[in-house]
Amino acid sequence: MVGIKEEIRSMMVREGQSTVSVVKLLNAKYGREDSSQNLSNKLSKGTIRYSEVKEIADILGYDLVWVKRKE
Repeated sequence: MVGIKEEIRSMMVREGQSTVSVVKLLNAKYGREDSSQNLSNKLSKGTIRYSEVKEIADILGYDLVWVKRKE
């Protein structure tokens, strides 16, 4: 099973973005002063909040969509 860390890093690579560039974009858009180390730690520890994942998806040009499984 692929974890959130791998999913987010995979999306960043696909979009040609690094952790540093994503954090810079997040800080500019959402008026924060987070560090790339902070994001890396959250990804490594699995402590990233859903709201932060949504913001990263937005920065990378993705929508998070919940889809009902077919049974």
